[in-house]
Amino acid sequence: MEESAKPGLRIREGDCAVLKRDEVFKAVLVLRRRKVIFEKQWFYLDNAIGHIYGTTFEVSSGGSLQPKKKMEETTTETKEAGTDNRNIVDDGKSQKLTHDDIKALKDKGIKGQEIVQQLIENSTTFRGKTEFAQDKYIKKKKKKYEAVITIVKPSTRILSTMYYAREPGKINHLRYDTLAQMLTLGNIRAGNKMIVMETCAGLVLGAVMERMGGYGSVIQMYPGGGPVRAATSCFGFPESFFNTLYEFPLNKVDSLVSGTFSSETLPSEPEYNVPVEEESNGSLDEKQTLIQETEEESSTEAVMESNETEEQETMDLAAEDTEYKESKEKGNKENIREKQRKQQERRRKLVETATLLEEKNADGLIVASRFHPTPLLLSLLEFVAPSRPFVVYCQYKEPLLECYTKLREKGGVINLKLSETWLRNYQVLPDRSHPKLMMSGGGGYLLSGITVTAEKVQSNASSLEAQKIEEPTSKKRKLQELHC
Repeated sequence: MEESAKPGLRIREGDCAVLKRDEVFKAVLVLRRRKVIFEKQWFYLDNAIGHIYGTTFEVSSGGSLQPKKKMEETTTETKEAGTDNRNIVDDGKSQKLTHDDIKALKDKGIKGQEIVQQLIENSTTFRGKTEFAQDKYIKKKKKKYEAVITIVKPSTRILSTMYYAREPGKINHLRYDTLAQMLTLGNIRAGNKMIVMETCAGLVLGAVMERMGGYGSVIQMYPGGGPVRAATSCFGFPESFFNTLYEFPLNKVDSLVSGTFSSETLPSEPEYNVPVEEESNGSLDEKQTLIQETEEESSTEAVMESNETEEQETMDLAAEDTEYKESKEKGNKENIREKQRKQQERRRKLVETATLLEEKNADGLIVASRFHPTPLLLSLLEFVAPSRPFVVYCQYKEPLLECYTKLREKGGVINLKLSETWLRNYQVLPDRSHPKLMMSGGGGYLLSGITVTAEKVQSNASSLEAQKIEEPTSKKRKLQELHC
């Protein structure tokens, strides 16, 4: 009862939630009076607000969600079962109910569980099937006719499974078990100062932020005009998590290493010139309208009284036009101030990020991008402190082999490992547990290692070589005696 009373475990309006039906997931934003389409079903999430995450709902008529009671989850008891399925012929004539009959049952508002029961009763071959075949038949019909969904709280495991099943190309085919290995090898924990370079729609970034729990700092390196955080927004992190998130463009890394970095080189938005022209045009229009009004006043002195009402209407319209223009100018000025404020905030944040990187004491580095990993890793390792882990993901092993060779030649790293995770799902049921027939072909490759101080490694190596070259005095004496 204490856990159910916690506000974080209940569905609230504006939350990011994940809809689950069997093994299918979909991330949605919980809003009132908003139609959601999921697995050929449409419904509204209004009734789900206030319930606990993990509640199973049934879609009723009109698209409203009703919590499914546990008493309704009754399994169909089969009294008779056949010994084998050799005499069953799938000729399409075993079911007495037609599509029109099933549609009529749905129109009457009969629940999916009752429809499944009637399908079983009207099947001529059901009792002749084996017990396993009967369970499979019931499960298949329930999946088709029972409109049941579960709303769960988003997490790294759920979102990575969802992206890998629905849109694997957006996350560079990063499998969920490979992501778990990255978090483990990267030693992600609270209080760390992590550098993340990824082009996986923000999934790796969200996983790192979730593991750190809002403590420490995360620096996201991004290519192009700005970072992509589509998957990060699905986690539903509080605002405090984003206060510890920093971002830095990849095209500024070289200038930061060379010491020529400046925040003034950011592309400014020269939009403040546009409203000035609008203000000048507006003042000219006002002068023209005033001139027209004076001309009309002078010309209407000798006109009939009926024209005076028309003149008054035109003056009112002109006044309304000037008020509209003034309000528009005020709105443009406010937009300019807001854009300038955002630009200043962006520059301030960029300077803070550059200061953090210049310290060169990051606790780890995670790279998972569609670009070649070698130049990225060699440049970003400059900001990582010694004796810290780094992990690089790539869908193919050839780029990581090249990266492995370059790191061996350069030095400064130890414990280099190139690995591939292998995953196979199992069906676990009574008397029929076995590996699933369909499995993933590959989850990508990981290159991991630990940084060390390069200068010390070189000095130690040179001293070892010197010791090998210099022979001991005892050996020299023996050689001299032999020559004599």
